Amino acid sequence: MLLTSTGGVSFTLTLPDERATARFAADIACALEPGDLVTLSGDLGAGKTTFARALIRHLAGDETVEVPSPTFTFVQTYDLPRYPLVHADLYRLAGAAELSELGFDDVPDNAVVLMEWSDRAAGLLPADRFDITFMLTPAHGADAREVRYTGYGALAARAERIREVRAFLDESGYAEAERRRMVGDASTRIFERLTLKGDSAILMNAPRKPDGPPVRDGKPYSAIAHLAEDTVPYVAVAAGLRERNLSTPAIRHADTTHGFIIMEDLGTECIVDGDPPAPIEERYAAAVDVLLSLHRRRLPPVLPVAPQLEYRLPRYDADAFLIEAELLLDWYLVRAKAPAGDAARAQFVALWRDALAPALAAPATWVLRDYHSPNLLWLPDRYEVGRIGVLDFQDTVIGPAAYDVASLLQDARVDVPETLELALLSRYVRGRQGGDAQFDAAEFVRLYATLAAQRATKILGIFARLDKRDGKPQYLRHIPRLWGYLQRSLAHPALAPLKTWYDGNVPAPGAV
Repeated sequence: MLLTSTGGVSFTLTLPDERATARFAADIACALEPGDLVTLSGDLGAGKTTFARALIRHLAGDETVEVPSPTFTFVQTYDLPRYPLVHADLYRLAGAAELSELGFDDVPDNAVVLMEWSDRAAGLLPADRFDITFMLTPAHGADAREVRYTGYGALAARAERIREVRAFLDESGYAEAERRRMVGDASTRIFERLTLKGDSAILMNAPRKPDGPPVRDGKPYSAIAHLAEDTVPYVAVAAGLRERNLSTPAIRHADTTHGFIIMEDLGTECIVDGDPPAPIEERYAAAVDVLLSLHRRRLPPVLPVAPQLEYRLPRYDADAFLIEAELLLDWYLVRAKAPAGDAARAQFVALWRDALAPALAAPATWVLRDYHSPNLLWLPDRYEVGRIGVLDFQDTVIGPAAYDVASLLQDARVDVPETLELALLSRYVRGRQGGDAQFDAAEFVRLYATLAAQRATKILGIFARLDKRDGKPQYLRHIPRLWGYLQRSLAHPALAPLKTWYDGNVPAPGAV
């Protein structure tokens, strides 16, 4: 039952036994983010510690982890794979003033805090938090508990999302599936591996993105850059690629209204290997062949989604390319304390508009936009182009073929040696020449360099933004690699005017 509480959103449910409690703990665990506070309320014996134990074991991925009640130690800390977790029990706390003595002032910012008897800290709890209240229900059995779950403040929407995920799993036949959250990407989507009766599937949890503030001509950035706002494009493009013999996850169940998809699990074997990861040449060559198989075809701009529902792929137009490139000005240069003045900004836009003109005039195809190693899997039991599993394509647009080739061969997260880049670029060019006598190799290389430079420019801005705005500094480690790719691309003679602008206005990574 969904309720609206003061400052938050609540729902209630009955947990008939300890197994149901463990499943509820997994529901909560899959929604937690670093820095969250979860308060547990209820009488003695109501089930708080049982829930806490199930939650911690789920996050640890180990059902044998000892989780003693911290009633006498007050605080117990666990170093878990995604973040540290602090389990606190304030039952014996004499007053709120003792909180700092327990070490709460030293809790890492990225820790999740699980706090029992939080009423002992009344008046000190943050406005944004989760609260779970447990109540005994003898009428339903000795092991049954009634639970009220509330998301306060900024976490109210996440509380509602937990309820929606559970409803989707129940109605799709995955109610009893084991849930394990997967390592996320830079987006707001959450992925989980579901295991049920020995079979595994992937859950994509992609809530509709709210429109951001208008940034140009009354439109938000996402609309100008043609970023998907729901799961309709993913469903449409997945089917379109599979119809052309490419390996995208088969969709098993989808709710495009709420943004949920259960799809085929293509495994975990990557096209890179080692630490740090390095390209496996055979697999990168197969990934190039996937693009060749697409770019030799006539591809439609409209794709079916469901009966009486179609999706039209947007055009990768000048406005989209330019607003992406301007992320460098808005985030990277600002972080480097070298902001571009009005004149420098206008020159930057004018130079890019000129450089992009040939790309905009080139023959158009499907541009997947995120065609690089984190989104590609190796499927050795399949054949030819089917050996590459393609995972991420919801932002697909109609545009120049060179973009995805550059995305693959100048991988933002993996060092692609220049010798390998050139060998694979030659493989692509030969493949296109073999099927199209009109294919202009020199012009394609020019477009490749242009779009590689645009992509590196964009991602430098995105990674600076992920650090500054989203608190994800881990992406900064990729900036030197992107800088190297950018220098490679700007060395093309056609980009000389842009190179002059970058040399005079963009600090090297050491200054960022």
